Amino acid sequence: MDKLLIRGGRELRGEVLVSGAKNAALPELCAALLSAQPVTLRNVPRLQDVATMLKLIRNMGVAVEQGQDGTVRIDASRLSSPEAPYELVKTMRASVLALGPLLARFGEATVSLPGGCAIGSRPVDQHIKGLQAMGAEITVEHGYILAKLPRGQQRLKGARITTDMVTVTGTENLLMAATLAEGETILENAAQEPEIPDLAEMLIKMGAKIEGHGTSRIRIQGVAALQGCEHQVVADRIEAGTFLCAVAATGGDVVLKHGRADHLDAVIEKLVAAGAKVTALPDGIRVQSQGRLQAQSFRTTEYPGFPTDMQAQFMALNCIAQGTAKITETIFENRYMHVNELVRLGAKIQIDGKVAVVEGVAQLSGATVMATDLRASASLVIAGLVAEGETVVDRIYHLDRGYDRMEAKLAAIGADIERIK
Repeated sequence: MDKLLIRGGRELRGEVLVSGAKNAALPELCAALLSAQPVTLRNVPRLQDVATMLKLIRNMGVAVEQGQDGTVRIDASRLSSPEAPYELVKTMRASVLALGPLLARFGEATVSLPGGCAIGSRPVDQHIKGLQAMGAEITVEHGYILAKLPRGQQRLKGARITTDMVTVTGTENLLMAATLAEGETILENAAQEPEIPDLAEMLIKMGAKIEGHGTSRIRIQGVAALQGCEHQVVADRIEAGTFLCAVAATGGDVVLKHGRADHLDAVIEKLVAAGAKVTALPDGIRVQSQGRLQAQSFRTTEYPGFPTDMQAQFMALNCIAQGTAKITETIFENRYMHVNELVRLGAKIQIDGKVAVVEGVAQLSGATVMATDLRASASLVIAGLVAEGETVVDRIYHLDRGYDRMEAKLAAIGADIERIK
């Protein structure tokens, strides 16, 4: 099992290329299942979750060609098995995104209940309720979602769907399914994360009729069939945010090429308040930092609020900032598993339910720590970059699920970091 060895205390300087967004690439790979014509995606990140998704759709009989330049060509014209089995789904929750496209195009789908990071309950009941509102017959048996259209019904039916909570994957699944439904579908309480408008723009290129994407109310006019297209995956705002926090914590001056400042308003606002300088560029973000920053309190919430996927990374920054910060996690109930590992490095953190109180210390001290989930891994890397001495981050397969060769990118801008086999 691979580990990362980090020798802390070095400033970061130079340029980092921000990869395509994992949370856009995964639904867009599933969206390719909606068409019998080839779909080409560019800027697809090289991640374990992407490899798992490609393996999943190949298993269905889909032809996949993957280039070294981040290009993936998908031809689902001969899809033969509309099924996502447990052995392929168990490591990745996003595989449930195959449910809507398969059901919409083929009238049936069998998808295992998903796995992924152990950061709390992420129910798929909103996906199921929405598809049932569109006329699907759905049962859950032996760990599988079994979905089909009623006898004699050729297509899903348009419906007005209001989810009980804001759900990103639920919005994506229902959006994809609605593109081939008969009539109009309106999604109320829709998620607004930038990955959703990116998915919608891809679907529009395929011939879908969508309005309101990027707002809480999306309107879709179903069409009989979708065509192929070419689409570039939007830059990963969480990868960009992670590097922003890393540079702010270590000090230095780095340009994040392709980074989108307009997708990170809440994070950048806190970084600037902490004392970092962040500048939006025509095709990127520049972050400059020197000296000890000021601790910043924040509360995670749905986009455009502070993202739960950035909570752990900003906590690492707060650990060595001046003052005390209060962090409130409102999205996932188990998202403080990195706290015990940060404490091993010398951080002072107290947890009370959803609230973490972080008292900044002047210096962290290197130690061996263990990654518990994807974003926790990133927080431990940031902490290791600023800690005195050597830090070893174990179980980095979590990191590889969501970051495209993070250690290589950090090493290129001055970090003393290496992967140990």
